[in-house]
Amino acid sequence: MSSDIEALFAERLAPLSPESFTLTDESGDHVGHAGNTGGGHYWLAVVSAKFAGQSRLARHRMVMDCFTELIPAKIHALSITAHTPDEL
Repeated sequence: MSSDIEALFAERLAPLSPESFTLTDESGDHVGHAGNTGGGHYWLAVVSAKFAGQSRLARHRMVMDCFTELIPAKIHALSITAHTPDEL
């Protein structure tokens, strides 16, 4: 995976103060996917204390809010797993 995309994700996730995150580029599994205008398919696992007390949906919204301007040009699909440090 490109270090540029990892750096972009790290920069965008900064407001969540993640303890860690893992990014997997799954774009190769979706070549020729209908409706894709060039953005990649990614799986993201994020660990942040800011998720404490938040529902799964709220956590996903918090993450998606970090990437609004990148959809769909750079990101076509983003699968998210979001946990607090205590949940691991």
